[in-house]
Amino acid sequence: MTKYPDTTHFTGLNAPVNLEWEVEDLPVLGDIPTDIDGAFFRAVPDFPHPPMFEDEIGLSGDGMISKFTIHEGKVGYAIRYVETDRYKLEKDAGRALFGRYRNPFTDDPSIEGRDRTVANTTPVWHAGRLFMTKEDGLGYEIDPETLQTLGRWDYFGSLKSETFTAHPRIDPETGEMFFFGYEAGGLCTDDVAYCIADKDGRLVSEQWFKQPYCSSIHDFVITEKYAIFPIFPTTANIDRLKEGGAHWAHQQELESWVGIMPRYGKVEELRWFKGRPGISAFHMINAFDDGNLIHIDLHVSDTCAFGFMREAGGIDIPQQEIGGGTMRWTIDTASDAETYEERPIGPPGDMPRLRDADQGRRHETAWYMTLNPQGGPPLPGGPVGFAFNALVEIAPDRGGMDLLGLDRGMGLNEPVHVPSRQDGHPGWLLFVVDRQVGEGDHFVSELWIVEAGNISAGPVARVPLPERMRSQVHGTWVPTEQLKQARARASA
Repeated sequence: MTKYPDTTHFTGLNAPVNLEWEVEDLPVLGDIPTDIDGAFFRAVPDFPHPPMFEDEIGLSGDGMISKFTIHEGKVGYAIRYVETDRYKLEKDAGRALFGRYRNPFTDDPSIEGRDRTVANTTPVWHAGRLFMTKEDGLGYEIDPETLQTLGRWDYFGSLKSETFTAHPRIDPETGEMFFFGYEAGGLCTDDVAYCIADKDGRLVSEQWFKQPYCSSIHDFVITEKYAIFPIFPTTANIDRLKEGGAHWAHQQELESWVGIMPRYGKVEELRWFKGRPGISAFHMINAFDDGNLIHIDLHVSDTCAFGFMREAGGIDIPQQEIGGGTMRWTIDTASDAETYEERPIGPPGDMPRLRDADQGRRHETAWYMTLNPQGGPPLPGGPVGFAFNALVEIAPDRGGMDLLGLDRGMGLNEPVHVPSRQDGHPGWLLFVVDRQVGEGDHFVSELWIVEAGNISAGPVARVPLPERMRSQVHGTWVPTEQLKQARARASA
């Protein structure tokens, strides 16, 4: 193709920007709390070239890593492409060479067998290293100062899995990172690699197991005792790919599963619990132990949220008619039952955030994005075709809810949480807000800072950006102290 398609994946907030830039001192409206000192890294996929096919989707955009640097009340910004093998091959060619989303059989023959990942989903910080990840390949290490791409990361050749999840979990007390890769043995295999990296970033465990079918395991959770793998019936099929079809197709009649094993145990100890057919969840909030019980909080929908995955499975359900909610699943490990209990804990939504210190522990609050009933129709954009226009805080155990609803023509991206140095203070949330200006693909973007325990009060500070943003996927916060420690180790 010589131009970008006129589809939802390339218009609205999804319209390509294709711009690397940086600025040192952005204007600040309001006062930035002194607690906030560090870097907010964001994954912002974009397309430097028109795709090979008209029906390409936004999830195939090349990874871009962006960084808000906040120090002593001043804010800088930078964004660069992740220079994956794929990015460099297409840059040299001056055009797209890789075909449909996660389908190598549709690629230009000149790049057969080359690494297809775009590393566009999540910035991950662990043991003083920054990675950009996408679950169809290995992560790429990024220099946290310059945003220069340092290369593919495989733990110095120790990691055997061909893939690395976009959603690892880091224990706040041990510093260990728990992660996995699905399709670990290759395209459409049912192999899953469950791995642990210690606090110093050394790979100390890699075990493989088979999932019930080749599903998209986008996220998982840990508790202090367990690792938990949710399996939903969005499935891959090698014959469909060879025919030029979709990587993922949702199977509405197929059962879902939850696999649970001791987090330091053997994969042979995996125990499977059966869930409702056809349901889907892409993001987990958290999980924690409660005696013999395990509680898992997550966003569940009655079918897959991605329209192209429903279409590939022959499911005709409009986006606005998909039911679901934010749920708590409770599993009794002392029972012989093969099912679990389910109860709602909040309104529908996605892209959750909780305090890093609560990972795998009982959490009092969590934040995520939802839709504001008074906010008008949502802006077009984002992976599922629309942008969320409200931020909600829930307290699953004590009840209650707080809501920050945006005005018509506004949307927001996933937040990060920054802890406070003040005892008892809930900390702060940072996120980018987009606002439509006029008609079409004209938007302005701002960084907002809100108090985590009082989100309905709105921002205490806003940072307008000179260039509009494309929709973010995920982000992470790294304090200045950790950045300095990493810099010192790198120069030693």
